[in-house]
Amino acid sequence: MNAKHLRPLVLILILLSASPAVAQDTPPAPVSVAPAAAVAVLDLHHQTPPYRIGPGDVLNIAVWKDEALTQQLPVLPDGTLHFPLVGKLQAGGKTAEEFQTTLETRITRYVPDPVLSVSVVQVNSMVFYVIGRVNAPGRQVLNANVTALQALAMAGGPNPFAKRNKIKIFREEEDQTLIFDFPYSDIAKGYRLEHNILMKRGDVMVVP
Repeated sequence: MNAKHLRPLVLILILLSASPAVAQDTPPAPVSVAPAAAVAVLDLHHQTPPYRIGPGDVLNIAVWKDEALTQQLPVLPDGTLHFPLVGKLQAGGKTAEEFQTTLETRITRYVPDPVLSVSVVQVNSMVFYVIGRVNAPGRQVLNANVTALQALAMAGGPNPFAKRNKIKIFREEEDQTLIFDFPYSDIAKGYRLEHNILMKRGDVMVVP
């Protein structure tokens, strides 16, 4: 074989010997699921926000040196309550401190320099719902930070016919409906943990 025919073979051998070096110089980009897990962990450790009054809650309103105005009143389904002298007041969505400020402003015209306090004595509005193909559908009490995974467990878990990666959570917020995916099968395997969100008052989990 002459030099003319050997030249292509020499080039091929050079390229083949160089390929591993190129691969070593340019390693593949690492794949990691840590950011997703970190998001879930951070979400669970947020500082608990102040409690906001909701429909069905019972408030104790005490006015110093005025027994007639010291009462326990339920918050109506529209978030309002009726207080003597001042009438209808919006309590839903406010903290006890915010509602106290509102009441003090309104009652001043009838009671000079009022000294009053507002506290929530019964919490009846902290609930969420799990419906569909679960073993114990219905209303659940939200008395602590509850993740979507814990919420599903409280409802007895999905039944054998559930589409476990098609679960959704519906949330009413500021006159709009937000929809969150909850891929249970993936989360149970340790993937897509950022979807394991905290449940909020009024949330509805639908298990198809």
